[in-house]
Amino acid sequence: MTTFLGVAPRVRKSPYYQATLRYGAKAFTVYNHMLMPLYYESPEADYWNLVQGVTLWDVSVERQVQIEGPDAEQLVRLMTPRNLDKFPVGTCKYLPLVDEYGGMVNDPVGLRLAEDKFWLSLADSDVLLWAKGLAVGLKLDLKISEPDVNPLALQGPKAEELVVKVFGEEARDIKFFRFRELDFEGTSMIVARSGWSRQGGFEFYLRDRDYGNALWEALMAAGQSFNLKPGTPNALERVESGLLSYGTDMNLDTNPLEIGLDKFCDLDQSFDFLAKKALLRIREEGVTRKMVGLQVLKGEKAFNEEFWPLRYEGEQVGLLTSAAYSPRLKKNIALAITKTELSEPGTTLWAETPDGVVAVKVVSLPFLQES
Repeated sequence: MTTFLGVAPRVRKSPYYQATLRYGAKAFTVYNHMLMPLYYESPEADYWNLVQGVTLWDVSVERQVQIEGPDAEQLVRLMTPRNLDKFPVGTCKYLPLVDEYGGMVNDPVGLRLAEDKFWLSLADSDVLLWAKGLAVGLKLDLKISEPDVNPLALQGPKAEELVVKVFGEEARDIKFFRFRELDFEGTSMIVARSGWSRQGGFEFYLRDRDYGNALWEALMAAGQSFNLKPGTPNALERVESGLLSYGTDMNLDTNPLEIGLDKFCDLDQSFDFLAKKALLRIREEGVTRKMVGLQVLKGEKAFNEEFWPLRYEGEQVGLLTSAAYSPRLKKNIALAITKTELSEPGTTLWAETPDGVVAVKVVSLPFLQES
């Protein structure tokens, strides 16, 4: 029996969708109400293309919430515990978005386009509706919208040389988490040094979807000498790198202090952000859970479609959230959240998998330590 995924107009396609089909995308998922490629050759082949060279990703699913107007900065600051006293135009910041109870709403990259204009480049959740609700309830003077902006990413150690070949030496001067407006065939787009991998790269924020195919093909043509391959946000590389995925490793029931995002939370700043009271209370009482890395001690190459319960002495103590096989470590590894007292490296826990119970060992994050 063959099962198909039905696609209606409400499940949107990116301006690169036809190109992804031409270049051999083999599977898709729905993310932020859009189709996103999952892999091309295979997850492991795509992984090696990423870590050894350069790959081109359709990440239009990173939808933008545009917040513009006199009170734009006030709303952005209300939504995040990160201190934004220094957030100049032309910069990006990783922004945990946290609700009044301390729960994670999303973890976008924020871009400041002007003093009164921001983009929140989203993970998978409906932040647009939350932002509109806050703005209306607080009677803020601003406009919130979702512009038709479609990011395309180049990731991998050869990404910089390829971007310079297409956009010129000016692109080389873009520092990490900074962006510039650059020209492509007469249309202006934002080019940022950012991306959802540890391999380095750039993201192109295309405003005019009519240029989608031209941008894809121009990068592919210029990338022939770099052995450029189509790719996607790679699950193997992101788990290996300890990068968290919203909806999988965190959600509204997770607070940023327990998942390693405390470095992005200034609870002592003077600004009274929405989650301040809740996070101060959590800090004072101490976190009861902690995000950890795991080594899965036995079994075939790991992948989980559901959360796997973690047990210790017969009691459920947490959840294994993301499992993957690490091609470089040649081990099954995973991200998990467990009781704080069981989060020390070397602790043995037990994961309930569809194939039975397996032993897992707590290890330090990230799995691949920088030399």
